[in-house]
Amino acid sequence: MQRSDYEQIVASALSEDLGARGDITSQATVPADASITADLVARMPGTVAGLAVASYVFETVDDTVDFTSRLSDGDPVVAGSILASVSGSARSILAAERTALNLLGRMSGVATATARLVKAVAGTGARITDTRKTMPGLRALDKYSVAVGGGVNHRMGLHGAVMIKDNHLASGLSIEKAVSAARSLGGPEVEITVEVEDLDQLRQVLGTDANRILLDNMGTGTMKEAVRLVGGGMLVEA
Repeated sequence: MQRSDYEQIVASALSEDLGARGDITSQATVPADASITADLVARMPGTVAGLAVASYVFETVDDTVDFTSRLSDGDPVVAGSILASVSGSARSILAAERTALNLLGRMSGVATATARLVKAVAGTGARITDTRKTMPGLRALDKYSVAVGGGVNHRMGLHGAVMIKDNHLASGLSIEKAVSAARSLGGPEVEITVEVEDLDQLRQVLGTDANRILLDNMGTGTMKEAVRLVGGGMLVEA
């Protein structure tokens, strides 16, 4: 992940927390020349993600604060693991800590949940992928965290790939014509996924040049039959 992916997110988060006046509590109670050293400590086991983002929060507040990562994104942690240490102006560290911890905690949580699912399907050939159901404004961080946890990123947004769902077919357009129109608009390089609710719809997709089939809310037995029908000719999502 590039810094440009989270610069705006950090700026917005700090603006939300500090406003125009900054940390008025620390300004009133902490001497301007006071220095501190603090550790960022994991309270639960999991997978860490977002250390560079947390570092950038402190840097944005005060570029003289030293942020030292003790681990790397993707590393497993146990309760009590020191993730990073910060040292420098007490006022600056107190002003930055909540924003840094909020982002680091969310990203590590997503990475941890993903790693748990990746472990659950280990050896099956299945992959865990993300969706567009992310926190608005935080998609870049959420999807990065999924990758850190061992998952696979799907399209970044509506602009990234075609996914034909029941809503797109509600006007009566056939699956074959919908795929053909999407291919014509997107060209040969665009990836096309078609969502199907039953095996009849699945069979219709098999006659097109779609790339993926999304099995929507099917029971396990129906999914098994769907996979058998596809026979490895397309990627199948569930």
